[in-house]
Amino acid sequence: MRKFSIPLALFVCCQVLGFAQDQTNRFQAVPFTAVQFNDTFWSPRMKTNREISIPHNFKWCEETGRFTNFAKAAKLMEGNFEGIYFNDSDVYKLLEGTAYALADHPDPELEKRADTVIAWIAAAQQPNGYINSYYQLREPDKKWTNTRVMHELYCIGHMIEAAVAYKQATGKRTLLDVAEKAVAHVADTFGYEENKRREVPGHQEIELALVRLSELTGQQKYFDLAKMFIDLRGDTSKRTDRLQGEYSQDHKPVREQDDVVGHAVRAMYLYCGMADIAAKTEDKELKEALSKLWNRVVHKKMYITGGIGARHAGEAFGEDYELPNRSAYCETCAAIGLTFWAHRMNLLHGDAQYADVVERALYNGVLAGIGMDGKSFFYVNPLDSAGNHHRQPFFDCACCPTNVVRFVSSLPGYQYAVEGNTVYVNQYVAGTATLQLQDGEVTIKQETNYPWDGKVMCYISNKPKVEGDKGTFKVVLRQPGWRDFSGYGGSLSTHWSVNEGNPTIQTNAQLGTDFEMEPKRMISHPNVVTNHGRVAIQRGPLIYCFEQIDNEVPISQIRLAREPQFKEEWKSDLLGGIIVLKCKNADGRELTAIPYYAWDHREPGPMAVWVRQEGLSRQQPPTTSDKLYAELKPSMLRPDAELADEVELEVTASHCHASDSAKAVIDGQEPKHSNDHDIPRMTFWNHRGTAEWLELDFGKPKSVSKSSVYWFDDTGRGQCRIPKSWTLSYWSGNEWKVLKTVDTPKKDGYDTVEFDAVKTTGLRLDIQLQENFSGGVLEWKCE
Repeated sequence: MRKFSIPLALFVCCQVLGFAQDQTNRFQAVPFTAVQFNDTFWSPRMKTNREISIPHNFKWCEETGRFTNFAKAAKLMEGNFEGIYFNDSDVYKLLEGTAYALADHPDPELEKRADTVIAWIAAAQQPNGYINSYYQLREPDKKWTNTRVMHELYCIGHMIEAAVAYKQATGKRTLLDVAEKAVAHVADTFGYEENKRREVPGHQEIELALVRLSELTGQQKYFDLAKMFIDLRGDTSKRTDRLQGEYSQDHKPVREQDDVVGHAVRAMYLYCGMADIAAKTEDKELKEALSKLWNRVVHKKMYITGGIGARHAGEAFGEDYELPNRSAYCETCAAIGLTFWAHRMNLLHGDAQYADVVERALYNGVLAGIGMDGKSFFYVNPLDSAGNHHRQPFFDCACCPTNVVRFVSSLPGYQYAVEGNTVYVNQYVAGTATLQLQDGEVTIKQETNYPWDGKVMCYISNKPKVEGDKGTFKVVLRQPGWRDFSGYGGSLSTHWSVNEGNPTIQTNAQLGTDFEMEPKRMISHPNVVTNHGRVAIQRGPLIYCFEQIDNEVPISQIRLAREPQFKEEWKSDLLGGIIVLKCKNADGRELTAIPYYAWDHREPGPMAVWVRQEGLSRQQPPTTSDKLYAELKPSMLRPDAELADEVELEVTASHCHASDSAKAVIDGQEPKHSNDHDIPRMTFWNHRGTAEWLELDFGKPKSVSKSSVYWFDDTGRGQCRIPKSWTLSYWSGNEWKVLKTVDTPKKDGYDTVEFDAVKTTGLRLDIQLQENFSGGVLEWKCE
């Protein structure tokens, strides 16, 4: 038996020697069925997903009519279609997740429930292969009349993925037969032939699903259909319909796209399909386009949590470096989609940077969207909250809960990849995997307490195809990108070894390393104006945040000391067992940070990932070269930065519409009237008749005796009105104290109150909106 402890320097050498070279389809994914987790972090979550999340989603699909829509379409029961037109997709995603769970942990009762739903789906399919419960029940004469909006192809894509997974997990092919028949109908409807439609789906999904179907069945025709949908997108010369535009990434041919635009989830599914096609065809132009798109996302449009999609409007990407925190959209499905794409890019190029992004999104952007109880979910994942954003048991548009179910069930499939006689360890999770290499079988038992501890030990055993074979195989570890160096290194080459005449696999080597973890303060690229003067905390793969329940200092007033004096504490009884980080505020008070994925599981209250840092100026942010995020260096802290920071007001609001800005109220632009649309504003839209608030944080004590607010009111044009009433308060010690209440707010002028001077660090407006109306503010002054 040989033991190898790999020094850090070896990782660097291995990267220089070329472990990240570009070779088409270099890696092959190791199927989830070959990997078993046995750790204290992911295994409990997979158990919760299997025992709670899947039954929870079954219950909601039953109560919302998603299942019975198929029974009605099959005429097994009476009734009308219930829900949103793409609700079929939620059923398919749930069945896919169920399949993965059954493969990992057989459950006859669960399988019986799934089989019942599948039987309804099969019965609902029409003789020509068409299946979509919405159209069959509500608009039977309008099938395929609006592919850009109505998601028929999207739903079939999710059915294909469910069918493939269910066949692999149970051996049953009822759903697979339905899928193949449905695809045959699609091929009869869409194609290059003169009598067929040359269109693309508004919401991508069928492209990547068809590739999976081709891989399972060996049928080239499915791959060709997927490639057709990819090739048609954005190409006016080949289409029988008009282009759909940037929202659906249908504005130019995919090989010419270099900017990430539009709906974030659609983009991720498109790029997955492109990567799948590129992996099989060695399409150089497609690969080059993917690399440009990747660099645009990861280096200019990705949150530090791995979340993507900045705008609520259109669930879309914004401009480069447009990464607001409180109004961040960061849909859970988009983070899941990013992991799908990153995993495919790693298989395409054999470059660890892609596995790094899988890790970042997985532990932060995705995991935050999943409640620890297994039955509450975030649709949207902001990086800053006033305390009014909470998980929900389900949504009318239920894509996130059902997507979570299928993703968590499939996690083991992201851990390893193989190429020839080489194993690549992409993710670190304790457990066992049996991998088929070119010349034999290798079993790896991985021991680690990741993500809390960076120590990793792999116990490797093997069995060659040919008895007595003395050839070699290799196991290679990923060097995590959070260590400031991303690549594959720490490799072990060893001989196949088995006793003659004894087929038992023999243990013959160990490979170990220690990725030391310590808290780091991270800064953004200077163009991310939202984060000027602010830092985020990262330890290992985990991003941390501050919740009010843990801190005496109001979250909006946190300012880390120049030397925060980080201390790590393991709390086995807190939030499922976590490492909390203790550090110092600039005024000496202790602060506590928890992993971002664990927020909003206790008493509601404000939360922030990015907090102010003593010595960082918001006027002159430090340079981070071309990196979107980089570690804060002591040399970046300036002795004169405090004054620059403190003269700039900080504005927070209970809610701000995605197309507005809270900072508009202090931009100094004078309104002409309350219905002035020519200057920036903040509005509470689409909150109506609610109690809202707006706060000014001065950063240091300031004497004030007058406050003037110019209300936004777009009567005759929109649904915002001056408020019903409002109250002005000031921060005193550890509470807000009331100064004035105004029951008759003023329109088309400053609503001004004067009072005896107070010294305070902040003012607050508590605003009661008029019944059935929203409201907003154009400008707020204080003297």
